[in-house]
Amino acid sequence: MPSSETLTPDSLGQLCLHHLAEQPSQLAEFMSITGFSPDTLRAGLGSDGLNHGLIDYFATNEALLLALCANTGIRPEDFMRVWARINPSG
Repeated sequence: MPSSETLTPDSLGQLCLHHLAEQPSQLAEFMSITGFSPDTLRAGLGSDGLNHGLIDYFATNEALLLALCANTGIRPEDFMRVWARINPSG
């Protein structure tokens, strides 16, 4: 479990993607909303754009955010702190 000091957009994006990969219906919904295909998703792995998109997706879906936090031990406020760093204007 990452501590709040080591939680970065990259590490958080990876956790988000792993969480979605375990829930195919949620992954399909993310891909549908964002326009990612399996190929573009694979090509985007590790990119800032994909990581930020994943973090935004979780930040706007409270149930998904809380499930991720419960499964990883991340505090929701630490998740939202990372989200705020990549979205300074909100």
